[in-house]
Amino acid sequence: MTSGNFFAELKRRNVYKVAVAYVVGGWALSQGIAQVFPVFDVPNWVIRLIVLLIIIGLPVALVLAWMFEITPQGIKRTATADAMPWATQRKKYIWIYVVVIGAAISIGLFFLGRYSATTRAARQNEAAAVPEKSIAVLPFENLSDDKQNAYFTEGVQDEILTRLAKVADLKVISRTSTQHFKSAPENLPQIAKELGVTNILEGSVQKVKDQVRVNVQLINALSDTHLWAEIYDRKLTDIFSVESDIAKGIAENLEAKLTGSEKREISKKPTENSEAYELYLKGRFFWNKRTSADMKMALGYFEQAANVDPHYAVAYAGMADCYLLLPLYGGGVPTEMYPKAIAMAQKAVALDPNLGEPHASLGLVHALFDFDFPASVREFEEAIRLNPNYAIAHHWFGDSVLPALGEFERANAEAQRALELDPLSIVNNTDSGTVYWITGRYQEAVAQFKKAIEMDPRNYTAHWGLGQALERIGDLPGAIAEYEKATQLDDDPLPLGLLGAAKAKAGDRTGALSIVDKLQEIAKQRY
Repeated sequence: MTSGNFFAELKRRNVYKVAVAYVVGGWALSQGIAQVFPVFDVPNWVIRLIVLLIIIGLPVALVLAWMFEITPQGIKRTATADAMPWATQRKKYIWIYVVVIGAAISIGLFFLGRYSATTRAARQNEAAAVPEKSIAVLPFENLSDDKQNAYFTEGVQDEILTRLAKVADLKVISRTSTQHFKSAPENLPQIAKELGVTNILEGSVQKVKDQVRVNVQLINALSDTHLWAEIYDRKLTDIFSVESDIAKGIAENLEAKLTGSEKREISKKPTENSEAYELYLKGRFFWNKRTSADMKMALGYFEQAANVDPHYAVAYAGMADCYLLLPLYGGGVPTEMYPKAIAMAQKAVALDPNLGEPHASLGLVHALFDFDFPASVREFEEAIRLNPNYAIAHHWFGDSVLPALGEFERANAEAQRALELDPLSIVNNTDSGTVYWITGRYQEAVAQFKKAIEMDPRNYTAHWGLGQALERIGDLPGAIAEYEKATQLDDDPLPLGLLGAAKAKAGDRTGALSIVDKLQEIAKQRY
């Protein structure tokens, strides 16, 4: 057989087509398995073996293509196939279609693998963005027969959070965000994603007279792995050591690095008086409700706690927080409340210089009341140094003195840090929009205020904040609409003043003057 006849015979026997189809299909199949198999944790040596077999199979396929053809009567030697009528020989190309379809399937597997790999990589990147040493303490379940002990259960959770928050190597989510979830929920991975943490602490508290049982379990929510669990049966007078042991257990299991001062703070016993402790817990229980009436109730409990134990620093810090926020909830006049806030915060710091919360209170008072900005910055920085996970300190710092000093980038950074530590806080989401507005990032402010309104449509502060942002980008009708919503939701004079100014700008002189008259009447009553 001459060389010319040989190559013609290769063509006649479809050896060329088999070679091309095999190479294309084999390449696509090898690429597909290389992408798909790792998704199912198939070992790499299996993938390498399959690729090697595909390569070895090429000469075998070419020999078989030379010798045989697939016909309707089955596999026949080529000589026999050549003797068949043409109508029958037309069907001998079926095998080529089979190869082509196989190649198409392989290519599909290739792209599926790419998609799966991309999705897996995205999940890995998302997981990598969440710190391993991050935790949310979910609301503890109250197992006491007396449901009035709910304040005690919440208090134990708060105290554990407070101790953990002082560890700089941990990211600890604020109670304001964790309180949105029930005790022992089933959808831990989703909760962890919403809060931006890897680990979750669940627990329950049962209090019977002077006996307390605390049950906790630490879970890696991303892998659904139980890391640690413990049950504590103690007397009420020993509750501080329970809270300290739990905080230490969490830090140890998450391999958090503790400085000497952090170890001392975690182990600290803030009072020897269990009655003062219970009164303080009741105070925090009502303070967390954030209404004028509840805050006044909280103030009364904090005062009783301080009377029972005059050296109980956190009781004075609680009073400072009440005096600081009462004017914001219509419960007092700033000129009367703020000097009291300063006095109580200074008393708390004098009793315990390592307490971060009163430093933050002093920082806000200096920013809003006496305008001592350098002192405000010092107090906020000290508060954050002592309690790196205190979301309120980051929030107040970014929302008050930093914008006033023109430190806009730092203000935004503090606002974002507050959101990281307290992502579901309506206040933080609203005030983050305020910081965007103050720093001239109006489009971002609009988006952030809308997000806050989605969380709570009755959030009047977000409505007037959105109005200000819309006004800045030239949407005056939209701004007026938001100001009007704010005035309908609350009698705060600030959005009323903004509405009057917007009406004047829009040419509504009558409407603007009517609002001026209302503001003058309010001034006579409130100030």
